[in-house]
Amino acid sequence: MKVKALVLSGEGINCDYETALAFSLAGAESKRVHINDLIAGWEKLEEFHIIAFPGGFSFGDHLGAGKALANKIKNAFSQGTKLFDGLKDFIENGRLVIGICNGFQVLVKLGLLPALKAQGNQEVSLFFNDSARFEDRWVKLKVNKTNCVFTRGIERIDLPCRHAEGKFVADRKTINELWKNSLVVMQYADDSYNPSYRYPLNPNGSIDAIAGICDKTGRVFGLMPHPEAFLFFENHPQWTRLRNKFINIDEMPKKGDGQKIFENAVDYIKMHF
Repeated sequence: MKVKALVLSGEGINCDYETALAFSLAGAESKRVHINDLIAGWEKLEEFHIIAFPGGFSFGDHLGAGKALANKIKNAFSQGTKLFDGLKDFIENGRLVIGICNGFQVLVKLGLLPALKAQGNQEVSLFFNDSARFEDRWVKLKVNKTNCVFTRGIERIDLPCRHAEGKFVADRKTINELWKNSLVVMQYADDSYNPSYRYPLNPNGSIDAIAGICDKTGRVFGLMPHPEAFLFFENHPQWTRLRNKFINIDEMPKKGDGQKIFENAVDYIKMHF
């Protein structure tokens, strides 16, 4: 079967090409689809297995990062039914959703993450960085043992982050629920890949160094760092030093570590559909 991935585009999203490439390299048939084409019914969610909300600055981050696009999705009607209801059905039917950076912000404000009580209610948020500035840097991430489909087989990973509103915030009760249900997928880490609360290792001041979470199904995943920006080994800023570990240059990896996240998604769909 051919795994089909829908990569959302339009309204200020600007990482759609890289995200589409990531799914293509993973063996999926990826298609960039403008949000208005979904609303108009020219493209249908049920024809896809995976939907990606890429990074960028949807609606210029007006009203807060991801807020305007989330409102549009929540209130739009497509062929007589709410687009948001279609998205919930998409998840209910066993399909996958990933939100990266701005896409993570959208999923949080849609109430699809972490959805501890019910889909549609916002329970956490992503707030302005403690540094009060846009952070553009590579970070190390500890990947926790969860049932997240996208991170299977990954224990640590380096990825770039680039955001102004990436600080993960919630009340302590909600944070405790995330830990209790094993929904904290990624944490910002130090050189030994232990969770770090120090700047700039934790670039935004996220509570408990949280960089990514999933829902209880493990099929909806959101993270602030950009796996689609590490598809090739040479994407890593220290690749010329890292290659010295390999005696033979032919042993040097061709793929970047971020590619595994997309391969996991495609492999999951092949196994379950």
